[in-house]
Amino acid sequence: MSSYADFYRRSLDQRDAFWAEQARLIDWQQMNSSLFGALTVERNVMFLILTMIILVAALNIISGLIMLVKDKGGDIAILRTMGATKGAVMRVFFIAGASIGVSGTIAGLIIGVVFCANIENIRQYLSRVTGTTLFDPTIYFLSQMPAKIDPSDVIFVVLMALSLSFLATLLPSWRAARLDPVEALRYE
Repeated sequence: MSSYADFYRRSLDQRDAFWAEQARLIDWQQMNSSLFGALTVERNVMFLILTMIILVAALNIISGLIMLVKDKGGDIAILRTMGATKGAVMRVFFIAGASIGVSGTIAGLIIGVVFCANIENIRQYLSRVTGTTLFDPTIYFLSQMPAKIDPSDVIFVVLMALSLSFLATLLPSWRAARLDPVEALRYE
């Protein structure tokens, strides 16, 4: 009886050795590596697009404050002749620009989180209103619109938006602070 058990063990060992040479073990992420690569590229491109949108908003802050400095040149000159320091004038315009940036960032944060948290309800509503199936499950293999709020990404975007808006206020604030009162009041 032991010879049969030995024969059986040897045949199992040979079978395992054969399959170890012939088979390869891969997980589902390795099987779909092109999909994960595409998702990584999409994530990077979306971050770049979001950065460009924030840069456009920062440029709007710069242009709005520059126009405000040009428009209020006489008032700035009067403040300077009354004893306001360059730092005080710079703080006024920095606070004005920073308040625009902070309020825009907070509004964007709230709208973005609410939109992302309710994306499936929005998709269903738009499907009902238009009478079409948005993101058809037979095509996209998804029964619902996936959305995940990553707190680290949200914090990074908020910090980037705040820092860019603060940086955007520096140039117009500096221009307002170095305005010469004599030149500004000469043509008033």
